[in-house]
Amino acid sequence: MPLYAITNQKGGVGKTTTSVNLAAGLAASERRVLLIDLDPQGNATSGSGVNKNELSTTSAELLDGTSVADCVVHCETAGYDLIGANSLLTVSEVNLTRLGNGEFRLREALKQADHYDYILVDCPPALNSLTVNALIAADGVIIPIQCEYYALEGLSSLVQTIERIRHTANPNLVIEGVLRTMFDPRNNLARDVSKQLGVFFKKELYHTIIPRNVTLAEAPSHGLSVIHYDKNSRGARTYIELVGEVLKRERKLSTSTAGER
Repeated sequence: MPLYAITNQKGGVGKTTTSVNLAAGLAASERRVLLIDLDPQGNATSGSGVNKNELSTTSAELLDGTSVADCVVHCETAGYDLIGANSLLTVSEVNLTRLGNGEFRLREALKQADHYDYILVDCPPALNSLTVNALIAADGVIIPIQCEYYALEGLSSLVQTIERIRHTANPNLVIEGVLRTMFDPRNNLARDVSKQLGVFFKKELYHTIIPRNVTLAEAPSHGLSVIHYDKNSRGARTYIELVGEVLKRERKLSTSTAGER
C-alpha cells in the first residue's frame, strides 16, 4: 500500500489539484483510495464535493486519536474515501509541536488503514508540523512544481527536509515523483526550468506535464475532479496520463521487490 505525501511549501502550484485528480483517477482505475486533507484551508475537501464546515470529524480528530473509520467520508462521485479538513486543524498544528512524539501521530493513526491500495496526503503549503507528520508517515513524496524562477529555490529547501527526515525518522522515504504543473510551453523560462528539472531529477521527473488549463481551474468550484467535470478536457487527459505513470512505476517497483526475495 503506497502512501504518498503531495507537498510543496510554495502555494499555488497545483498541489491540491494534483491530490484530488490523482485520487479520482486511481479510484476510476478500481483502486481503493483514501485522500487525507492535511491543509487547514480544506481545499481538497471542498474540491471533493464535501462541505468542510459541516464535518464532525476531520484530520484534526485523526491526529488526536480518533480512528480512521470514524473520520472517513465516502465521496460517491469521485469514488474515493476522504478524511477532510477545516480551520480547526490549525489548533492541531499548534498542539503537535507541544506533544512528545507529536510528529509521529499520523503514522500511528494510519496503521488502521492498510485495506487501501493508495493513500494520498494533501499537505499544507508550509514545512510545518503537519507536513512533517505526512513525510514521516509516507513511503514517497510527490512534488508538484510550477516551472518558474523561484520554484527551484523552494524545491531545494524541501529536498533538504526530506533528507533530514530520511536520516532521522523515516529511512524508507523517497521522492516518488516531481510533476510539472500549470505549464505554458510558449514561455521560455518555463521551458528552461523544465530542462533543469530533468537534469536534477532524471528518474523522479514524471513524463506527464500538466498544462495551464481553464477546466482544471473550474472543476473545484463544482466540487468535482476534472476527470468527472469534463473527462475530454486537456486537463483531464493529462491527469489520466499521470495515473497511468504512477501505476506503471508501482508495478515496476513491485516486480523488482518480488525479484529480490
